[in-house]
Amino acid sequence: MVALIAPLQARAACTGPAVVQVLGSGGPDADDARASSGYLLWMDGEARLLVDAGGGVFLRFGEAKAKFESLDAIAITHLHADHVGELPVLLKSGFFSERKRPIPIIGPTGGGQFPGMKEFMKAQFDKKRGAFRYLSGYLDGSGGSVRADIMEISATASSPKAAFGNERFKLTAIGVKHGPVPALGYVVEAGGKRMAFAGDQNGDNPAFAAAIKDADVLVMDHAIPEMPDRTSGQLHARPSEIGMLAAKANVRQLVLSHNMARSLGPLQDNLTLIKQHYKGPIKVAEDLMCVE
Repeated sequence: MVALIAPLQARAACTGPAVVQVLGSGGPDADDARASSGYLLWMDGEARLLVDAGGGVFLRFGEAKAKFESLDAIAITHLHADHVGELPVLLKSGFFSERKRPIPIIGPTGGGQFPGMKEFMKAQFDKKRGAFRYLSGYLDGSGGSVRADIMEISATASSPKAAFGNERFKLTAIGVKHGPVPALGYVVEAGGKRMAFAGDQNGDNPAFAAAIKDADVLVMDHAIPEMPDRTSGQLHARPSEIGMLAAKANVRQLVLSHNMARSLGPLQDNLTLIKQHYKGPIKVAEDLMCVE
């Protein structure tokens, strides 16, 4: 007799007119049992927007009972592997879905060592030179694949730029500082609420603080302690800087994600530093958490 392994019990979808679900609350470390960055916007029981697709997000997407065919758009903050590594896998899953309409994919322009979103997609799916050239239909809609409508937003944009919009939600993007990495932050307006996704940034961007003013939720990367090494300090905001940003923007709820061992170790100290500036509610993200 062959013993059958019981399938993993799927989680219930987040419910409500506009709810953020954390698919991945971790970073690039592989030793913390967290998926890398990824977030869903749920509206009335349907997953409508995916922000980032890092390692493990494909699995969490399925556990969350999200459906590829319901997505209105995918938004990528930047092209670090822990934010975009599983985008090809997720798109491949679309072949088995009932989706017929194109899938909009938004991301940053390139710079330095980093390609822009269009060049990244071509490197994955170009029919002659792509790493996954057998899936080239995602660039032109052939072979039973849905077409990816790719849009780039300038990573140096100092004011919000329209990225996507339909009758359900509006998505705007703004360039943020993540060291030498071209990166975007996003603001979503849906169901009468405003939700901000900081992506990875060092918090040194007054225009981003202005763009997220009075947001109902700010999902912020919490990747370093207060005294990090020099490189990490150029890439990410320190806890005190997170608190100052949330306070300046007067956000109604702060969610700390992109958690790593170096930030979770001194978690209580970090929370104390944040609370010295920001007096609102704070949640430390966990995979599959729903944020009302």
